[in-house]
Amino acid sequence: MLNIILFGPPGAGKGTQSKKIIEKFNLTHISTGDVLRKNIEEGTLLGIEAKKLIDDGNYVTDEMAIEIIHNELSMHHNPNGFIFDGFPRTTFQAEKFSQILSIHGGDVNLMISIEVEESLLIERLINRSKESGRPDDRQEDIIKKRIEIYHNRTSCIKEFYKSQGKFESINGNGEIDIIFDKICLVIAKYN
Repeated sequence: MLNIILFGPPGAGKGTQSKKIIEKFNLTHISTGDVLRKNIEEGTLLGIEAKKLIDDGNYVTDEMAIEIIHNELSMHHNPNGFIFDGFPRTTFQAEKFSQILSIHGGDVNLMISIEVEESLLIERLINRSKESGRPDDRQEDIIKKRIEIYHNRTSCIKEFYKSQGKFESINGNGEIDIIFDKICLVIAKYN
């Protein structure tokens, strides 16, 4: 089973690249953001709680994120593997993640971090808001807060997976297909 974490700041292209990786490697995509947006749309208790946090540019709590991942993994039987987008985002989540995956007979094979310049991230997110209508992508101050939270709270996860020899970094400034080719070369080393 191939389990890949696609990592990077908001606007790095994780969703775009996930779709291409899923198709090429026949993996199951689990995006905490997609699950949360669905719950918000449906007005579930999780969605109501998450909306308050997300609208202010914050992440959901560790407990909420872990519950989402555990539930999502439980819905899939005998997959070729998973691509995780938006999880883990804290060291606590990363530590719990290995325990959760082991219950399902797997472990993290690789974290791929997509690195993008901040000005390009802001531009991408503002453009995405025009297409998707996502409220967390509309305002530059909220976008900057999300990027700041990523750098202050989330980027430390890179060190967690570097220490395990499971980390690769990709330059995400450029054309989608060129970035995807770089990602495929990295995956080939671990697959």
